[in-house]
Amino acid sequence: MKKGRRFQWWQSHTHTHRWRDPRHRDRGQSGAEYAAMFGVVAAIVAAIVGLSVPADTGTGLKSAVCRVIHPLSDAKACATGDFADGGEGGGEGGGGGGDEFVPNGDPFEPTRCLLAQDQTKTTVVVQIFFIKISSSETVKLQQWSDGTVTLERITETGGGVTASISAGIKGLEDWGGSAKLSGTYLAGSGSGGQWLFSGNKTGDTQKDLELNLEDAKQFTEYLKAQDECNSRPAGPRSSELGAICGYHANKKKPDLPPEKAPDVDITKTSIEASGNANFGGKFKSNGKSGKDSKDLGKISGELANGTMTEDVVVMRSHSGPNAGKITFVYTFSVKGSAGVGGVAVGERMQQVAVTYDAATYDQEEKDGKSHRPEKLVVTTSQEAGEGGGVKVEAGANAGPVTIDVGGGGGSTNSKIHTETSELILDNDADSTIVEDWLRGNGDPAKNPLPSPTDSAKVPGPDASPLERLLHDKAKLSRLDYNANTDWWNASLGIGFGISAGQFTLGFKLFGIDITHEEKSQTITGNPEYATGPKSGGARPWVDWKNCSKIKPIPT
Repeated sequence: MKKGRRFQWWQSHTHTHRWRDPRHRDRGQSGAEYAAMFGVVAAIVAAIVGLSVPADTGTGLKSAVCRVIHPLSDAKACATGDFADGGEGGGEGGGGGGDEFVPNGDPFEPTRCLLAQDQTKTTVVVQIFFIKISSSETVKLQQWSDGTVTLERITETGGGVTASISAGIKGLEDWGGSAKLSGTYLAGSGSGGQWLFSGNKTGDTQKDLELNLEDAKQFTEYLKAQDECNSRPAGPRSSELGAICGYHANKKKPDLPPEKAPDVDITKTSIEASGNANFGGKFKSNGKSGKDSKDLGKISGELANGTMTEDVVVMRSHSGPNAGKITFVYTFSVKGSAGVGGVAVGERMQQVAVTYDAATYDQEEKDGKSHRPEKLVVTTSQEAGEGGGVKVEAGANAGPVTIDVGGGGGSTNSKIHTETSELILDNDADSTIVEDWLRGNGDPAKNPLPSPTDSAKVPGPDASPLERLLHDKAKLSRLDYNANTDWWNASLGIGFGISAGQFTLGFKLFGIDITHEEKSQTITGNPEYATGPKSGGARPWVDWKNCSKIKPIPT
């Protein structure tokens, strides 16, 4: 990863918005989808309850990840490992139509697409007994097909509870074979905003993108310099020195400053279930006459891990293009990785974002009335890849108290396939259909939310009102990206464990875990969108030329 993409960022004050309506998070998720997703963690949890570990544990997890990423793939393809290309999106949904003429002004063509993104995220987690406190900062630099560039920053803090259970793997205890299952609930708040760089208008969109990206990079340097000024310790002549520092920081501003960053309040709740399997070695004392040996510690490497996460984020915008809006974002994701040294990774995500007029929403809440959403966006993402990396842990025992130190790092290359449905709800009838689905009316469990590819197909006779609405009016698009992720992790924990046979129920007296991730993704393949319904009702997929004619700028 190039050093030009690495940014150091600043801490900011958080704003809290108390969210009173948890809604229904992902009622559209089918039972089969849940079963596939649970397969990832189940492959790890099996090591806890099983009597032994099969020789192909790593292959089993990799296959489980495959079934999550490609839920419609046949079992043979996943079993043989023939899934490394990570999802081209399939050829279904109305045909390719790559050479079809698409008239300008097609109302079904999305206005712009994401060409490239550089993301940096740092997460710090502190745990005291069963209490977990988390803080994170995410920065995204995004290039868009209309020649604009956005710089986005989100900071989040949260607190909650966590618990775990672990067990040695029978037959491998002396080699450090163990597995752990944990669950976490977090609730928190945050703040964030987005700077828009669109001041360069040369008449050449490609040139505009280059110039706007340079402005964004220069503005980044200004923000870093300003942060250094704000973090100066108090002392003699601190005011004068601060003014001098600010003067030099302002000189780094670009000639065309970005539009003002919106003020956004964020509230987030998160539920996470995770599991991992480790393998290594244990150290024991000899005891008297070689008897009564005691565990002194261990060193182990992570063989596999899996995580399922359900997030609900509420964003209330006070300024910017979404001023006066409130958006609820529901995300369900599952991801896993396997292998020591060579890592196979996979992730599947479904996200539903619903936007309301904030003032109207608040009044409807006060009056106990139904809400009227203005916009619905459904996004699905599938990622698969591999790379090199390792995560190890070393520990020492002092009776029931354990001290663990861990860390690791690596880099992975992956392919990402994303699909999006965007629906503007400009009348009461359409708003009611979406709101009914969110509240659980109209049998949403029986008629789960379709993917954008499915929405392009002719609805069946038993299709729900929401399925028909997405097919008839939503803007549907499909994109593929190549991605590279660099990461590192460091942790320290002091814990207390109570053993019962093969199992150990433990908690941390104190622990800290820091994870840093830098991820870049660049558009590839042939971007597509679905035109309006044609003869027979299907919506053909065609080349999204307004997306593909602009090339991303390497960073």
